[in-house]
Amino acid sequence: MKQQDASVKAEPPKGLIIAAPSSGSGKTTLTLALLRYFKNNNLRVSPAKVGPDYIDPAYHAAAAGRPCFNLDPWAMRDESLSSIITHSGQDVDVILTEGVMGLFDGAAGGAGSTAELAKKTGWPVILVIDVKGMSASAAAILHGFASFDPKVTIGGVIFNRVGSPRHAELLKEACTPLGIPVLGYLKRQDDLVLPNRHLGLVQAIEHSELDVYLDKVAEQVGRDVHCEDLLKQARLSVLSHNDMHSFVPPIGQRIAIAQDVAFSFVYPALLEGWKNAGAELSFFSPLADEKPCAQADAIYLPGGYPELHVGKLGRNLAFLGGLRQAAQNNKTIYGECGGYMVLGKGLVDTRGNHHELSGLLPVETSFAVRQRSLGYRDVTTLNHSFLGRKGSTFKAHEFHYSTVVGDESDNPLFDVRDAAGQEKGQVGCVRGSVMGSYIHLIDQY
Repeated sequence: MKQQDASVKAEPPKGLIIAAPSSGSGKTTLTLALLRYFKNNNLRVSPAKVGPDYIDPAYHAAAAGRPCFNLDPWAMRDESLSSIITHSGQDVDVILTEGVMGLFDGAAGGAGSTAELAKKTGWPVILVIDVKGMSASAAAILHGFASFDPKVTIGGVIFNRVGSPRHAELLKEACTPLGIPVLGYLKRQDDLVLPNRHLGLVQAIEHSELDVYLDKVAEQVGRDVHCEDLLKQARLSVLSHNDMHSFVPPIGQRIAIAQDVAFSFVYPALLEGWKNAGAELSFFSPLADEKPCAQADAIYLPGGYPELHVGKLGRNLAFLGGLRQAAQNNKTIYGECGGYMVLGKGLVDTRGNHHELSGLLPVETSFAVRQRSLGYRDVTTLNHSFLGRKGSTFKAHEFHYSTVVGDESDNPLFDVRDAAGQEKGQVGCVRGSVMGSYIHLIDQY
């Protein structure tokens, strides 16, 4: 067999994007169904998700049996998007990407939208239209989305919540003159809706019947969607051929990472970037009262839902003692959002009950005093740290429903602006080698 010249770069991966006119149209259900269908039929499909999201990617990974990487055209440099696409596209037939919100929705000017990713990658969009209560009007929606931006290619349409075979026929007849392939439909079935929580779906790890659900929707999509024709719409990415790099500098050489149902908001690209930079990673479960690895020189507490388990976390003395001992030994400890809360003195739950936590930062957080804070953030560091010199800049996002009670800190971690450039003030807290904030860092700029 003739060997390929090592100097010849591999062909960039093919991709498709599942998008919709609006949130709630069914793109998550369809994406999960397709991923599980392809997996069950031994096709190599890698999942991806547009934008900042921790919940959906966990479902994608469960459906596909592969890690799901986020592709965020607002927060990530083109180099970063390219490195993720190259990494996740290794040895697969196609990257199947779920969009965010409506196709053209994003920050100001459509920045960060699914459409922006489609233009950057050159990948076609498969539009999912919720057709409950309409027939021929679906053609007008499809025509509008197909003509709105000529740089975005609509490769096909799939109808969701179709009421009957006759309904499906009417939809197809109305859309045929547009010349856009009708790739199938999903029937109206309320039992295919996944449970929700305030930040989105209940986590995949908490869904006890997830495999049953995934196989059920995969069976339906295999019956009612032309899956092979859908795959034929995939196109080569115009972004690829960069090695996976570090998006956020490693916080140490040997990093212990909290990982369980309370601490699950971690982007795979972050961990892959740290490993590629030479860091050694270990994992521990605070909920199981595990200590971080004693050989670690840094500890990372990511976000998640610690507030749902705060009583147990407050009683897990081995875990809390391990954090306190690490701080005494001057090891770097970094917490994001939920991890930041656990580094504080205490947390007040929705009923007003106070729970004592590690006390490594002089911060009290409260769910009794609720404050919804969602959105992209531009952040600048206010101290020298593992993040770089003072003044280092990052793209990030923030979403939480709790608030800091009283002043956050006299030694904050970040200066913050929102996506529109409006000042959000100084946030976070630094005490010795311990630091954290509500901010989820995505990429360094």
